[in-house]
Amino acid sequence: MAEITASLVKELRERTGAGMMECKKALVENNGDIDASAEWLRKSGLAKADKKADRVAAEGRIAVAQDGGKAVLVEINSETDFVAKDANFLGFTETVAQVALSSGAADAEALKAAKLASGETIEETRAAVIAKVGENVQVRRLVRIDSPNNVAAYVHGGRIGVLIEVKGGDMDLARGLAMHVAAMNPPHIKASDVPAEFVAKEKEIELAKMTDKDKAKPADILEKIIGGKIAKIVNEVTLYGQPYVLDTNQTVEQVLKAAGAEVITSQRLAVGEGIEKQTDDFAAEVMKQAGLA
Repeated sequence: MAEITASLVKELRERTGAGMMECKKALVENNGDIDASAEWLRKSGLAKADKKADRVAAEGRIAVAQDGGKAVLVEINSETDFVAKDANFLGFTETVAQVALSSGAADAEALKAAKLASGETIEETRAAVIAKVGENVQVRRLVRIDSPNNVAAYVHGGRIGVLIEVKGGDMDLARGLAMHVAAMNPPHIKASDVPAEFVAKEKEIELAKMTDKDKAKPADILEKIIGGKIAKIVNEVTLYGQPYVLDTNQTVEQVLKAAGAEVITSQRLAVGEGIEKQTDDFAAEVMKQAGLA
């Protein structure tokens, strides 16, 4: 039996939002496996939304550049929010975005070799910025759209950026949808884009949460109940199924249908997503250096 430590319980609590005792029980039931414990809690109806996935773990900025149907977003990272607001860093991010647009670079690695008007590469310029700001700076990600359709770019607070391509409608609609994606972060565009594995897992979870009385209902009724729950879940994870942020009385699908439009693709970047952020315990470090820990 794996040891159930306080830190393990704390991690599961932060991830699921469930109570301490429920988390401890889940870990005991699943031999300390945190992923299995999180799913166990979901099936028990005790878990809240997974907060951990939404945490921004690194600092920096999302920069944008656009020329008609050509648009790019670039994520440039710094170590601290202080440097992310520094004039040298901000100037670098704007330069990187413009070079990304004009060079046609397909990804961040290709972008590093692209040259400025001065003849310096982005990589060489990055080294100079590091010397000025005293922190590590990285050009991490690049996404682009090049299309004859309506292309909108939206950046919120320098931390979340969206590119969206819409066939039909107008630019106001495209901009509104870009804002929607920034706010709601739908993982998929349409119901047909949702993986079958996801749907099967959600059905399993919904069945596990049902009472014995519900499970005893006729198969066709049970199927309708589960089908309704799954349809709601699918709507929550698809752009088309979500209430439109600029008019919550309509879904995005209804808005698009009224405009005779469809979303072809969308790209969303958030600063630091997927990066594990290091948290320094300065008190512990001092104790260690003083030989007291």
